[in-house]
Amino acid sequence: MAAKSRKDKNQASQVAINKKAYGNFELIDKFEAGLELLGTEVKSLRAGQADLSGSYARIYNDQCWLVGATIAQFQQAGAFRHEPVRKRKLLLHKAEIRRIKTKLEQRGFTFVPLRIYFNARGLAKIELALARGKRQYDKRKKITERDRKRDVDRDMKKYRR
Repeated sequence: MAAKSRKDKNQASQVAINKKAYGNFELIDKFEAGLELLGTEVKSLRAGQADLSGSYARIYNDQCWLVGATIAQFQQAGAFRHEPVRKRKLLLHKAEIRRIKTKLEQRGFTFVPLRIYFNARGLAKIELALARGKRQYDKRKKITERDRKRDVDRDMKKYRR
């Protein structure tokens, strides 16, 4: 059996990214949680067949659940296929769940998944964020600031030699 390269061990492999969450929400606090998955779901994740768009996390009975995330069925599973869109339990510490729950009770906060990845030990993890929705004018303001900065950098480029 060949040994894995050092780069593969140290680098986490990303499976799915929720790009819309970065644009539509102001991220306040980030959390890392484990996922309770079935065997075919893990194989499907390793194949990169996951989608986080439109998904969110909820807290029911002091447990955290991922709702609306799609993990495609594994083709070679045969009769043991899983349901692609189902609630999946997230593994967090009780103290973290309590802290998140108090924030979610405040008006305007949501709990959104940002990305699913495999850590260095090969375990499936999900990065979640407590977020507040951005207003339309905030988005426009950020775009104009980015354009202005790009223009200044372009103009200053000839002086940086």
